[in-house]
Amino acid sequence: MYPPIEPYDHGHLDTGDGHLVYWEVCGNPAGKPALVVHGGPGSGCSENQRRRFDPERYRIILFDQRNCGRSLPHASDPATDLSTNTTPHLIADMERLREHLGVDRWLLYGGSWGSTLMLAYAEAHPTRVSELVICGVTMTRRSEIDWLYNGVGRYFPEQRQRFREGVPESERDGDVLAAYARLMSDPDPAVRAKAAHEWVTWEDTVISMEVNGKPNAYSDRPPLALLAFVRICAHYFSNAAWLEEGILLREAYKLAGIPGVLLHGRFDLGSPLETAWDLAQRWPDARLVVVDDSGHTGSGTMREQVLAALDAFAT
Repeated sequence: MYPPIEPYDHGHLDTGDGHLVYWEVCGNPAGKPALVVHGGPGSGCSENQRRRFDPERYRIILFDQRNCGRSLPHASDPATDLSTNTTPHLIADMERLREHLGVDRWLLYGGSWGSTLMLAYAEAHPTRVSELVICGVTMTRRSEIDWLYNGVGRYFPEQRQRFREGVPESERDGDVLAAYARLMSDPDPAVRAKAAHEWVTWEDTVISMEVNGKPNAYSDRPPLALLAFVRICAHYFSNAAWLEEGILLREAYKLAGIPGVLLHGRFDLGSPLETAWDLAQRWPDARLVVVDDSGHTGSGTMREQVLAALDAFAT
């Protein structure tokens, strides 16, 4: 990757409804605008994400989505209301940030949950997107959510049972994700800590067979960041991200004319390749690259492909 770089500008964007969204800008102030859309939901942006871009050619913009990272109020506090943290709210935040920074059009880069948010934004505001570079393609359809938190358990039946046993017995045969969302808002810190531990233990299980990925990628977070991550994930996935089922695929025609690169690991067990394949069939301006040695958490080859895609779009 490119050498470490520090922001030359940063701040908090007041959304007008009680949120302060953290943002920062790195690289060349006159460079090509690019926005990093982090995953999770609730992961927050990281220093390494700055290093995917050539700092001489890009104006690199990062932001922490509502209630995570350095955005306020933080979801680790159970008193923080998440009712105004939805996909439409995040899309509006991205537009507000674009206007605040005086950007006309920008490249979007991200993956996992970030790919869902990028696609939703690009379909809502196609004239504001110059290119898309997506790794680990998801569209957060109910079928994808069910696979990640239930279906993939056919490979890990013991661990799936433990995940379900992390909620009260009366809710194990119902909406387990909604039950976790309730636990993560419990005023008792012990209840929240236990629920968060069970959640990330399951997430780590799903990626455990990725030989080139990052082990314990979900549980390896500071305590408050972990609580926010799990709470926001459960909040979003128990509500199917407030997206009409299959809408991002049905409306992929709105991406016509926007060049894209879809990078997906063949061994992504949690987000199977089929999702990226389906999207590539509906989006003729996108190029699908299947990375044969990668899962959901990436590999050296995946990083090389991301850098190559971003370098190619830099001019």
